[in-house]
Amino acid sequence: MRAWAGQKRVAPARPSRKKFVSKITDSQRPAGQKRVKKSVAQPDAAEAFGATVGSILASVSGLTIPFNTLAQVQADYVEQAAELWNQSVRRLHPCGDETPAAPPVLKDRRFAAPDWAQNPAAAYVAQMYLLNAKALTQLVEGLEGEDKTKQRVRFAVQQWIDASAPSNYLALNPEAQRLALATKGESIAHGVQHLLADLQKGHVSQTDETVFEVGRNVATSEGAVVFENELFQLIEYKCLGTGAQAKVYEKPLLFVPPCINKFYILDLQPENSLIRYASQQGHRVFVISWRNPDESLAQTSWDQYINDAVIRAIEVVQDMVGCKDVDESINALGFCVGGTMLATALAVLAAKDKHPAASMTLLTTFLDFSHTGVMDLFIDEAMVQMRELTIGPDSPNGGGLLKGQELATTFSSLRPNDLLWNYVVGNYLKGETPPPFDLLYWNSDSTNLPGPMFCWYLRNTYLENKLVVPGALSVCGQPLDLTSIQTPAYLYASREDHIVPWESAYRSTQVLPGKKRFVMGASGHIAGVINPPSKNKRSYWTGGNRFPVDHQAWLDKAQEHPGSWWTDWAEWLKPFAGKLIAAPKAYGAKQYKAIEPAPGRYVKAKA
Repeated sequence: MRAWAGQKRVAPARPSRKKFVSKITDSQRPAGQKRVKKSVAQPDAAEAFGATVGSILASVSGLTIPFNTLAQVQADYVEQAAELWNQSVRRLHPCGDETPAAPPVLKDRRFAAPDWAQNPAAAYVAQMYLLNAKALTQLVEGLEGEDKTKQRVRFAVQQWIDASAPSNYLALNPEAQRLALATKGESIAHGVQHLLADLQKGHVSQTDETVFEVGRNVATSEGAVVFENELFQLIEYKCLGTGAQAKVYEKPLLFVPPCINKFYILDLQPENSLIRYASQQGHRVFVISWRNPDESLAQTSWDQYINDAVIRAIEVVQDMVGCKDVDESINALGFCVGGTMLATALAVLAAKDKHPAASMTLLTTFLDFSHTGVMDLFIDEAMVQMRELTIGPDSPNGGGLLKGQELATTFSSLRPNDLLWNYVVGNYLKGETPPPFDLLYWNSDSTNLPGPMFCWYLRNTYLENKLVVPGALSVCGQPLDLTSIQTPAYLYASREDHIVPWESAYRSTQVLPGKKRFVMGASGHIAGVINPPSKNKRSYWTGGNRFPVDHQAWLDKAQEHPGSWWTDWAEWLKPFAGKLIAAPKAYGAKQYKAIEPAPGRYVKAKA
């Protein structure tokens, strides 16, 4: 860990866990009501869970395939399977003077290596696999019944199809077999070593993790931790300023990253760091670095994350720049669930007639959860009840941890060929070490979540979509109404985002009443956001100040621009940043001394 020149690092006194919990939960409990620790799950919760599971099984049993659809799929399958067999036989044993058939063209990239086409047996296996996958997909598409149940069956079948690909197994993969022979078994030995190492780590390696170290070659922007409590550290970054005099805007910029990942996705390398870019534009940047929860935080609630993290960070930043309780004194940016938390915090403060944000930027953020894409398949009443009974408020201990590896596995299952089987083949069958890639290193650096916080989020957003309904929820003792946020908003979505579909991010334009700018970038959830101007890659779309209810109507009139959306955001943010002033000469303030260099110790804790 780096040390400050001439300054000995002294960690501040930290509140005990007992005081931390009592302070939050007791302040939100009705007068006269004592905190009672649950010893067993409530019987009615268990009964409700059983009833919900029964209804799901009933919906599955109600799925049917029309006879005509089934018959057509069967007929097509038999015809095509027979043709594949005949082609394979003619290739091996041409009739008379017949020219041997050319190797088949296998368009699937899993079978792109010449070994597949040149080996008749392997080619036949690959072709039959693709035919089987096609037939299964047609059967699933022909199902009749409840739509969400159909989608789940489709997802499960696709998982099985991807897992059963012959490329995933050494006995059926001619490319891996050839490599084993060419290396005299060395590739297999290396593959076994990689497998054993991954078993110890608990996940399939997607990159060479030995190359990277947080604070050494990722998360390297210069800064200092200037505040911490049990949930987060607040990092202030070095003011790069504008011009020779290092001027900065008087209103600081607070980043709220997602708590389900480490913050340094915003600071991977100097050339693709959004944190560094914002500092270069003249902003005094502060970033929340979430603590990776352990058992001491297993009972932490959503209210605590809002009150003692997001709102506390806002208050500290205001206090640090001498604008405590002053309206429109800071700018704020939230990414993914960090954006949902930021909007929630601003709505809680608005209920108290406090409006600290001069502007709000939301990157790939849900406010309206009515359409959540593929994530909707994982979330229903039974799943949420099960979580509440095991790690949530209805669990025997009143809460537990959702392990980071479980979250990582769930997200990988959304794109199994790209994020799982590709590495199984490369790492284990071929014995290859995956190349170093900072983004994939960050992706594997998973975080835990407190069960009560996670369960509240699942039930009230993904399942019941109450966040968008004025007054339907109470957070930190205040009725929640997102329409009370009058702050100008910059709303960004990624066009190929499979976690927060751009159509859903667009719905925030219908929720927030203030002035808005909606921008859609190319690519996905991460690559679309982390797209620095220096790379001159991709493009983004803007559509003026009119926001029809139909997202497609907006897109039809939107204009495409080459390059990064970062420059558009920087220009939009300037009018809300205030005047330019001299950059501070030291981190923090009189009452907020620097604790340790960035990126701090919280981000280095492993799940």
